[in-house]
This record gives sequence, C-alpha cells and structure tokens, in this order.
Amino acid sequence: MSARLLRSVCTAALAVLAAIPCTAPAGAAPVPDDGAPRSVSALLTDMRKLYQQAEEATEDYNATEVKLKAQQTKVKNVGAGLTGARESLVRSRAQIGQLARQQYQGSSQLSSYVELLLADDPQHALDQKHLMDRAQQGRLSTVARFTNGERRADTLAAQSRKVLAEQQALAAKQKKQRDTVRTKLTDVEKMLASLTAEQIAAIAEREEADTDKAQEKLITSGALGDAAPEPETPPEAGAQEVPDTATRSVSRSLRAPSANGGKALDYAVKQIGKPYLWGAEGPEAYDCSGLTSRAWERAGVNVPRTSQRQWAELPKVKLSELRPGDLVVYFPKATHVAMYLGEGKVVHAPRPGSRVKVSPLASNPLLGAVRPDPGAEPLDAESYKPPKLPPGATKGSDTGNNARAGDVSRT
Repeated sequence: MSARLLRSVCTAALAVLAAIPCTAPAGAAPVPDDGAPRSVSALLTDMRKLYQQAEEATEDYNATEVKLKAQQTKVKNVGAGLTGARESLVRSRAQIGQLARQQYQGSSQLSSYVELLLADDPQHALDQKHLMDRAQQGRLSTVARFTNGERRADTLAAQSRKVLAEQQALAAKQKKQRDTVRTKLTDVEKMLASLTAEQIAAIAEREEADTDKAQEKLITSGALGDAAPEPETPPEAGAQEVPDTATRSVSRSLRAPSANGGKALDYAVKQIGKPYLWGAEGPEAYDCSGLTSRAWERAGVNVPRTSQRQWAELPKVKLSELRPGDLVVYFPKATHVAMYLGEGKVVHAPRPGSRVKVSPLASNPLLGAVRPDPGAEPLDAESYKPPKLPPGATKGSDTGNNARAGDVSRT
C-alpha cells in the first residue's frame, strides 16, 4: 500500500510525542510574528487544526484509493473484453478470407446449380437448393460477424483508452493527496518539535480537561437515552476529591450488539495497541476508517472505506439508541470515525503518533452515528458479555479536538 511510504513519518511523530526535543529555551513558548508568546490554549488550538487538516487529507486520499481500485478493475475488465474482441476479429477475418477464395475458385457454382435444376430427379434438385440457401446464409452470417466484430473492437479500444486515461488521472490525484498528507504531518512534527516538555505536558492536561468536560456534558444531557452519571460517593473526611468524568461509567442497562456487531467489536478490541498509520487497513496498523471498515468486513458486512461515505451511505441512528458495534462519526466533514463500545466509550485509531485505544465518546466533536446492520436484531442483553479489554486500553492521547466546528474545519 502506498501509505507505507509514510511509516517513517508517523514513527517520527510518535517519537516526538514521547520525548519532545526542545529547540527553544527552557520554559519559552513559541512566538508568532508579532513577538507575543503563545498561550497553552492557542497552542492546543493550532495543534488541533493541524491534526484535523491531516485527517481530512487522509480521508481524501482514502476516497481516491477506493476510486482507483474500482478503476483498475474496470481497466482490467475492458482490457479482457478488448482482447476477446480482437481474437474474435482475427477468426472472422480468416473466415472472410476463406469465403473470398471460395468465391474466386468457384465461379462455376451458378452453372453447377443450373445443372442441378435440370437434373432428372427434381426432388434431389430441391434438396440441393435448400443446402445452397443454407450455405448462402452462413456466408452472410460470417460477413455480419466480421462487420460487428470490427465495430465492437473499435468501441472497446476507444473505451480502453478512456478508462486508462481516467486511471492515470486518479493516480496523479492520489499522489498529490499523498504529498498533502505528508506536508500536514510534517507541520505537526515541526510544531511539536518547537515545544518544550513543559508545554507538551500543559497541552496534554488541557486536552484531557476539555475531553472530561465534553464527556460530562454529554452524559448529563441525557443524549444517550437512559444514561445518567453514577451517583458520586462523598469523599471521606480530609480526603481530596478527584473528579474523573472522562472515565466515569454510565449507569444504564447495557445494550447488546447484533451478532455481527459483536463480531466487529471483538475484532476492533483485539487491535488495541496497534499503531495509527494513515491510509492503513490492517492488520499491522490502521487509520480511523480503516479500522471500522475492516472490523465490519471481518464480521461479514461490507461498509464503505472512508468515514465520509460511512456517514453518507449507512443508516443514521440516534445517540440515545446506540448499541455496541455502531459507528460514531465526528467533525462537520465526517473526517473521523470510531466504533461504539458501550457505556459511553468508543474504540478508535485516534491520530498519527497514537495507537488504537478506548476513549470517551465525546473525545471529538460528535456529528452523529450510523448502523451497518440496521435490520439485525440485538443479542439478548441479559446474557451479553462485552469483550474484555487488554491492559492499558485507555492509555494514550486522544484527538481531543473540542474546539468550535468553524475553527476545526477551517483550512
């Protein structure tokens, strides 16, 4: 896959996240052209924009990849048809040549026919006439096949040139989009490399706080139906209360997935810990829609490859009706997608430099949800057991792009 060309870029981004080289004096924030130091909020906003732009470019690349694969199949089919038409034309030409030779060599055929008509046995003559008529029809059919074969070969040749040109255009477009993704990821690396370890820690803290706030707002809003936050246990005397709204479980009757939804979710959970790689569909690495499409494919249900097409083509489902295995789509342009795990959490491949993990449902700005198998009945909720999460399933950074939609989508 051509996405592998950027494996080194994504690896470098992961290394930067783990240990940021400081190119500025300790404690100094990057400064814009006007010389004013950037606040943590401004730095986080910039980072979110860069990640969102990279993800938008990635999904554009993925959409072109789907079209290119379909076009390659079309080129193959047209090429096979053209080969068959040319082979048939060669045979027809040989038959036409044989007819021409027969006509040239059998100039006395008409006189022979007259002789048959003057024969003593009229019935025999009629039989011979019938055979002659059939032979004439055969010759006419041979000529017709040759003419139609030439026309079909010419049509397929023109079609072959057209589909090949379209394939070349798609390949050129994909290369341009690949270069755009490279540029966006390089921009992220440059920004991260310009920050100090203290600034990275502050950004991560602010990012986590934003996610906690968004998750608490989602849960308490009742958008998840009968979901409600668990009653908080009063802290012991003298103990410091530590809120944990991001990981707070949702007190509700756990909905069960469909049979295929359960299989898709099991597959997604087994991918936890594998790296994000733009354009990747597994099994070693994934991007966001690569994970969701592959998981459902393994469950026996084909879904579109990109998050935009998943949002556009799959049936919508209300957040209040979410069940495990449903796909949750984020951002106004539907450029990120995750799989609902249940209890207000999702499994997803967050962003370059991260790994497949479990995150709060509100870790990104929600657009809505879709269901790949809307007609399937759910499993029995009482007997359903969610997949067991591996250690560290929730560890690592989320995308956390909780800025206003206008800020996030602006390029």
